[in-house]
Amino acid sequence: MQNTRLNNLFDTIARQLGQWFLNPWRRLSLLLLSFLFGFFLGTAVSTTAGQKAELDIVIAAFLVFLTEVTSRIFYNRNFFARRSLLVESLNILKVGFTYSLFIEAFKLGS
Repeated sequence: MQNTRLNNLFDTIARQLGQWFLNPWRRLSLLLLSFLFGFFLGTAVSTTAGQKAELDIVIAAFLVFLTEVTSRIFYNRNFFARRSLLVESLNILKVGFTYSLFIEAFKLGS
């Protein structure tokens, strides 16, 4: 890419955010927020999809596909060489989402 002022600005912002999230407490808080957002997302999707009960199978297939793509990205061999915060928070979001769906299933079973 060309070395424009806008490109330099984005690079500087990304570098400063990366330095800011090197602090373990900030990183942990971001991952916790990602888990809680995944939990909320799972609850919202399950109640919204179950409302009409028309596209349950299509939505379930799409969610399984997204979960598997996220797992493929996170558990790639090259990931452990470069631990990206974005990929790690995406995986934690997936964990919260899956946990929420299990909780919803237990609620329906009882």
